[in-house]
Amino acid sequence: MTHVDGGSDLNYSLQAEPGIDELDRIPDPDGANRMVIAARSLTRTFKGGIEAVRGIDLTVEAGEVFGFLGPNGAGKTTTVRMFCTLLPPTDGTATIAGYDVVRDAAQVRRRIGVALQEIGLDPVQTGRELLELQCGLYGITGKRAKARAQQLLELVGLTDAADRFTKTYSGGMKRRLDLASALVHQPEVLFLDEPTTGLDPVSRVAVWEMLGNIKAKRQLTILITTHYMDEADRLCDRIAIVDHGKLVALDTPPALKASVPGSNVIEAQFDNAPPDWEERLKKLSGVTSVQHEGAGMYRILTGDGSRTTTQLVESAVQAGVKIRSLSVQNTTLDDVFVHYTGRQLRDELQKAYAFVMPQRPGLQP
Repeated sequence: MTHVDGGSDLNYSLQAEPGIDELDRIPDPDGANRMVIAARSLTRTFKGGIEAVRGIDLTVEAGEVFGFLGPNGAGKTTTVRMFCTLLPPTDGTATIAGYDVVRDAAQVRRRIGVALQEIGLDPVQTGRELLELQCGLYGITGKRAKARAQQLLELVGLTDAADRFTKTYSGGMKRRLDLASALVHQPEVLFLDEPTTGLDPVSRVAVWEMLGNIKAKRQLTILITTHYMDEADRLCDRIAIVDHGKLVALDTPPALKASVPGSNVIEAQFDNAPPDWEERLKKLSGVTSVQHEGAGMYRILTGDGSRTTTQLVESAVQAGVKIRSLSVQNTTLDDVFVHYTGRQLRDELQKAYAFVMPQRPGLQP
């Protein structure tokens, strides 16, 4: 029983866990070695024998920001739904903070926060009202609810807009408020589904900075699904890539990039390239792969960017091919994605948008 305002007693369901009512959790000295998310041979088969998830094994440590990447239909959303107790596994096991997602679903739900891609906010509520209402759903009322809402508003940088209707919020502000509402009950694990999709570049950076701030101030494990390679590279401690329901790669961003043959990427656009131009590019010194991306654009992976670039320019001059643009950079997570799945994530996004909104073919993700 917890004593609250007015001298009354209220059975606060989350009080069973010591310290759950503290906004800033006391760090667990053993947390760094504790596996907060664990999956063993996790499988989900739908009617008709469709295997959406096929025996995934992974662990996520306390305090990690863990990225989950994959083409559309790869099984990442199904996996996250099983972690969140929204979908039971067909086989295998998954645990959150030591609790089984099937046997201990109620305990799991008390320990997770979820922010989905679609944001559902009441347009005629203020940000403060929404957070206080969310507090009430977890038994946090009166002065405690007001204090919790205020601290969360400060955490996500919305104090100046706290008493405005949410219908006046920008997309980035709505996303930050949605994330704050997912933190009301002090979850141990936060699941974020495409947290910056549809946001402008400035709002995306604001959300990134907010997530960094949350990670610095709280003991929180975050699992994030995203289609943005730069987002995953910036935010995630480790990244898992899934394809056709299987885990195909899992490591830190630097290690994943190091695993791809070729340390440099040359992006070049040509005019009047001959039909065999791709084959000629593959024969250049150090080249490990060449992708023709259309409109005369080529993406070349090489282990020696300087030497390959020199030979490329010489070959273009000899063949009478005009170079419209040329840039050299280090290997990116996009190259990692292509290496392990055989396709580019941005191509997968375009296919998804074309399927969902075929009446607007010009729309780009």
